[in-house]
Amino acid sequence: MVRAVVARAYGGPEVLQVVDVVVAPPGPGQVLLDVRAIGVNPADWKQYSGFWGTDPDRLPMRLGNEAAGVVAAVGEGVEGVAPGDEVIAYPTAGAYAQQLLVRATSVLPKPAGRSWEKAAGIMVTGVTAFHALAATHVGAGDTLLVHGASGGVGSAVVQLAHARGARVLGTASPANHDHLADLHAVPLTYGPGLEERVRRAAPRGVTAAIDCVGTAEAIEVSLAVVPDPQRIATVAGHAHATGTGIRLLGAGAGSDPGTEVRRRARTELLRLWDAGRIDVRIGATFALADVARAHRAGIAGKVDGKIILHP
Repeated sequence: MVRAVVARAYGGPEVLQVVDVVVAPPGPGQVLLDVRAIGVNPADWKQYSGFWGTDPDRLPMRLGNEAAGVVAAVGEGVEGVAPGDEVIAYPTAGAYAQQLLVRATSVLPKPAGRSWEKAAGIMVTGVTAFHALAATHVGAGDTLLVHGASGGVGSAVVQLAHARGARVLGTASPANHDHLADLHAVPLTYGPGLEERVRRAAPRGVTAAIDCVGTAEAIEVSLAVVPDPQRIATVAGHAHATGTGIRLLGAGAGSDPGTEVRRRARTELLRLWDAGRIDVRIGATFALADVARAHRAGIAGKVDGKIILHP
C-alpha cells in the first residue's frame, strides 16, 4: 500500500483526501516509479471543481499528470529504462502518490544533477509554452506580448521566445519585474493604461500575444495591439476570447489540445533545460498530506512560481 491523493467529491480543496492505494506490478510496456516530487497545475483543481463537468462515475478521482522519480521496476518489453534510473513522467495520471505506474512512452531521462522539484515542474508549463509559441508562429524578429509572464506558463513562454530570438514584453505585478528582467523580458504592470504602456514599449508594434492569465484586459489589449488575431493565443481566457478569432489552446470545447505538438516538445524542452537556456521557478513546496493547503495557495494566486508536492 502507498499513499495517494483522491478527490472524493466535486468542490473545493476540502474534498481532497490522502488514502492508501494498491499499486500493481508493471505490466507490458509499463514502468513503476518511486516518486520524488510532483508538479501541481491549475488543471488539477479544475478537474474536481466541476469546471469540466461533474460526472459521478469519475469519483473518487486521482489527480496529477507530471512527476519525477526513480524507476523501481519495468514491465515486459520495456527498453531503454532500467531500475534505478532517474526519470520524469509526463503525460501521466494519478501522479499525486508515493508510487506511480506509467506508460514507458511517458518516461524521459532526468538531466543529471537537476533537482527533483524542477524536474517534476518543468513539463506541463514547458510543453504548454511550446504549444502557444507554435500556434502563434513566434520566432526571430517578432515582438511578443505575454500576459501573466511571471507565472509558470508565462515564465516558460518568455524564456522559450527569447531563445527563438523574439523580443518579449511581459505583464506582471511590480514585485515580479526584476524576475522578468532576469528572463530578458521588458516588464510591464497590468491594469488601467496597459495598452498605452505596451505601445510605448513597442513603438514599432507587437506582432503576437500569448495570454496566460485569462482576464478580459489581456484579451482586449492583445486584440488592440496585434494586427492578426490568429497570432494571439490564450491558455486561460477562453470565456473572453471565444468568437474573437483568437486561438484557444488546451482542454475544453472548441480548443486545440496540441497533443502531438506537446508530445514532440518534451525532448527539446529537456535539451534546453540541460543546456541552461531555460529554468523553472519553484514558488513553494508542500508535503503530500498538505495537498489541500497547496491547492488553496494556487487557487488564490499567492505563489510566484511552480508549486511542488513531496510524497
